[in-house]
Amino acid sequence: MTQPDELAGVHRDIAHLSWLVGSWGGFGVGSMPGGDHFRYEELVQFATDGRPFLEYRSQSWIVDDDGNHLRPSHTESGYLRPAPDNGVEAVICSPLGIAELWLGTVTVTSIENARITGAMLKVHAANYVRTPTAPAIESGTRLYGIANGDLFVAFDMALPGKAESSHTAIQLKRR
Repeated sequence: MTQPDELAGVHRDIAHLSWLVGSWGGFGVGSMPGGDHFRYEELVQFATDGRPFLEYRSQSWIVDDDGNHLRPSHTESGYLRPAPDNGVEAVICSPLGIAELWLGTVTVTSIENARITGAMLKVHAANYVRTPTAPAIESGTRLYGIANGDLFVAFDMALPGKAESSHTAIQLKRR
């Protein structure tokens, strides 16, 4: 995955996503709807090769209170594509046997020296495709925001028969 230092390689159709490009890492908290709470470390990459999409990868580990890895947690990968009016279409797959289609928009809140320094991407799950043995998920909302150089990510989801609630929240630093 290419990680340009400068954003000159970002295709103009995804300029509204340029603030995501790079490698990010940090520690967050989460819980399963109606279940146990956990701490985790996550590494996230958004990369471009100059075409009009971003490649996305995420890997996480359950950690103890000191940040030591206890076990692998989750991994997923996919692509973010442009849509009209600062829109975003995302396809994300995981080894759980789920392929997800996410739709949303980017709101830019600040620009300094021709670079986006404040923005929010909010996407909602439009469709889940599952293998016969994959867990069922009813709905989901993901929120990505950049402020003061850090990437903030929140993921809410609903399992069958449950209301949508907070699943994970994390603050990531550029690596």
